Amino acid sequence: GEYYDEGEFASFKDAVEAIISKRNVMRDFRKNEEDLIVVKKHLLDNQRTLPQWGIAEFLPPKESASNNNNNEGGSSSSKKEDADAVVPYAKQKLRQRSETYLHRTGLTPHQHKLATILLAHLADHCAKNSSPGPLHVAWEKVLEAGCTPLSRTLSTYLYVLGLEGEKDDACEERDIVAEVATLHDALYEPTEKTTTLLIKSLVSRGDAAGAESLLSTIADGPLGETLRHRTTSPLLQLYCAKGEIGSALRLYHKMRTTSRVKMDAGTYADFIAAVAEHGYFGKDSECIVGAEDLGYYNNQGEEVGGGSSVGGAGGACGAELMDALIAEMAEDVLDIEEASARVLRDGFAKGCEETTLSATTTTTMEPAVTSLLDEGTLVAHRVAIDNTTARCPATDATLRLITIEDSQRKHVHDTLLVMAREKSIEYTARLAAKGRSTADNAEKAEQATRILTEFSEWLDSRDGEPYTTIVDGANIAYYGWGRVNVHQLMHMVDALEKQGENVLVVFPKKYTWKKFHLRKGVVQVLKEEELEFLEGLEEKGKMYVVPPMCLDDLYWMLASVSNQTKSANGRTIHVPKNNTQGRFPGPRPMVISNDKMRDHKMDLLDERAFRRWCCSHIVNYDFEEFIEDHTEERAIHFRAADVFSDEIQGNAVDGGGGRTVWHFPVSEWDGNERFCLRLPA
Repeated sequence: GEYYDEGEFASFKDAVEAIISKRNVMRDFRKNEEDLIVVKKHLLDNQRTLPQWGIAEFLPPKESASNNNNNEGGSSSSKKEDADAVVPYAKQKLRQRSETYLHRTGLTPHQHKLATILLAHLADHCAKNSSPGPLHVAWEKVLEAGCTPLSRTLSTYLYVLGLEGEKDDACEERDIVAEVATLHDALYEPTEKTTTLLIKSLVSRGDAAGAESLLSTIADGPLGETLRHRTTSPLLQLYCAKGEIGSALRLYHKMRTTSRVKMDAGTYADFIAAVAEHGYFGKDSECIVGAEDLGYYNNQGEEVGGGSSVGGAGGACGAELMDALIAEMAEDVLDIEEASARVLRDGFAKGCEETTLSATTTTTMEPAVTSLLDEGTLVAHRVAIDNTTARCPATDATLRLITIEDSQRKHVHDTLLVMAREKSIEYTARLAAKGRSTADNAEKAEQATRILTEFSEWLDSRDGEPYTTIVDGANIAYYGWGRVNVHQLMHMVDALEKQGENVLVVFPKKYTWKKFHLRKGVVQVLKEEELEFLEGLEEKGKMYVVPPMCLDDLYWMLASVSNQTKSANGRTIHVPKNNTQGRFPGPRPMVISNDKMRDHKMDLLDERAFRRWCCSHIVNYDFEEFIEDHTEERAIHFRAADVFSDEIQGNAVDGGGGRTVWHFPVSEWDGNERFCLRLPA
């Protein structure tokens, strides 16, 4: 019978004609152009020469495989031998198929080899043109003729066929992508990509046992360290959809303990919502079978990981299990998307009897709750946290400001010293590219580190009151202008001092000169009153002038983590909430800057610690526009450092019976809004 409908075969024919005209393809047929005519004729024949064979025909019979694996306690070496046996079997079956094909068609072995090469060129052509259609016919030709494609060719097939995206599996009789991956793994070493595709194929057919069996085989072999989230998550989703929560928990635990598997927020939310939907977080719920074997057992009163101040090692069911799972999520995830918030809301609403919530039917969450909800009901709502008290209106829980640890502060300090040298080298390299003198580059780099070290030592050894606010002087002076506005800096210092802050301005030496270049062709001259202000700041110890060839960003960042040992003298300089002086609450010193620190973020800290540092120390600002005179004093609007952290966290509530209230930042919502979860009393 025919291979495909006329339209699909026509695209295959056009692709073959196109590649035959290419010079690099013609080189493969330079010895005998008659071979090209013969090979082309057979490839473009729309009639089958041999009965159709599926991919299973090239694999060992399942009975043989099951007999070889009856003894599950067999050694790993024997299992490897069983797997290795597949390869010669597949090659043998391909050879038998090709011999039959040659006998039926009259092709020579050389012509058969050229056909295989031509189909490889076809794969490259389809990849270049992002055209997967012709490969459907080409794959049938490969199986019919018993071709043995190279590993690279099969990988190209997988890439191109993958461009078609997900299909409606219910309407698909065959999964050609899975067939290509299967043949690849029967001939060559499996890869993470082929394993992922095969697991997705098994999952699409609802074969969870087959998918986990394959995953276990891979996990125990050399590919175990290369497993990724995309390989394992389809099976986890299937277990959750089928309500097999014990199997889902077992796989989830395996995913979390595999170094290369980095679970995302959506996967965590889907899994936790599935556990909730099946009632395992209820007061009288049954325990998940096998949970205790994975380390989820009765509450031990220890601190739960991530952002929680309560909880313990976990439990096999109930609130302890919920706290343990969300705490694990909080270790890896900082926030969630609104879609995940809806998934969590729906899962808990379906699995909790003590609620009036129902599954959402809209694409957005309801408005934020503004009043206290009853202790006996489930809270799975959007809430707006008070920016002053950090209080949750729905549960009366108070969110915490989680700051960086002492070890992380030291890491920032030490990293900045290293960066001083690196940035100096980068700067001198840019000068060299412009043809400017760069003599003694190494000495200048070491000098940059030494000067920053001296600044650090000065902060720790100076007398007087500790600095409570560090001002990024260049950022303030440049803000909204194409030049340095010293008056703007003056107004900033005045405003901060009126709020009771002890200010240190970090300012580049260049901008303290009477005349300096701003950029090519532009020179700025400071007025006497501007120079006097800057000189006055320095004389009073309120400004640190950063020498030339040094990056001022490193200085104000280092000052934010300085202990200021002598001036602080063991005192805390942090400002409590609701202080009577009207000062911004939070850790000190705070930093006044609108710098996004894109150039330094990844060098300083991991994402979680960097976010904690920014939330607790960085204060953004804005000036009202001047009307006539740019030197006039203008109102300054500050966006104070946060009073609660911008990450998932759990907190106990007074009188809450030991329950934890969890709050999740949602990326699409306002900065003070959270998705709130609390089980009923």
